Amino acid sequence: MAVLLAALATALIQGLAFLVSYVANNVFPSPLKPEEEAAYLEAYAGGDPSARNILIERNLRLVAHIVKKFDNTGEDTDDLISIGTIGLIKAINTFDRHKQTRLATYAARCIENEILMYLRSTKRLRHEVMLHDPIGADKEGNEITLIDVLACDGDVEERVERKIDEERMFAGLSHLTGREKRVLELRYGLVDGIRKTQREVSRFLGISRSYVSRIEKRAIGKLQRALLPDGTEG
Repeated sequence: MAVLLAALATALIQGLAFLVSYVANNVFPSPLKPEEEAAYLEAYAGGDPSARNILIERNLRLVAHIVKKFDNTGEDTDDLISIGTIGLIKAINTFDRHKQTRLATYAARCIENEILMYLRSTKRLRHEVMLHDPIGADKEGNEITLIDVLACDGDVEERVERKIDEERMFAGLSHLTGREKRVLELRYGLVDGIRKTQREVSRFLGISRSYVSRIEKRAIGKLQRALLPDGTEG
């Protein structure tokens, strides 16, 4: 549950709000050209938060592409895109531009890893998803398995940062209405560690799924504004 909460907190703080408008319209921006990507990675490494935001935004199409691989799982596509976007954000936050690995390759591993961990948590693919199942290949053509990419979760320093982010997130919940807080609790398992789809939340609360979606987006926006330092853009 702690990992789930930390992932949610980090994602909210580091740009999940980008996803809202694109998922709603089902239209994603085009990928960056190699030279553009290199420039934004350098700018982000230099401390420019807007560069990170652009890297997230322009790689959302990759998330949508990978989510198509999981069409047969029975999971809601919007939910998987949300989970995959958390993986994308993790990838951009931890990517080392000095290593001989393309951002898209590294991000794809982390996106798949995040989705697979989510599916395992729902226990719907308990027997199908194995640590040694192949999920792709590196630039040399060597097979990559789930166990190879678990390192995407980072080191002790990152876990400490996530703990701080988690505490900030819960402080930010005070800015939400009771219904907004309840929707996020159910959607992201903040109480019992069990995520619910928008459809499940709508049935549980007795409201329409579209209303749940609007409440969730509004709550995420409020959290982002509450958690980001004054004067910065999310």
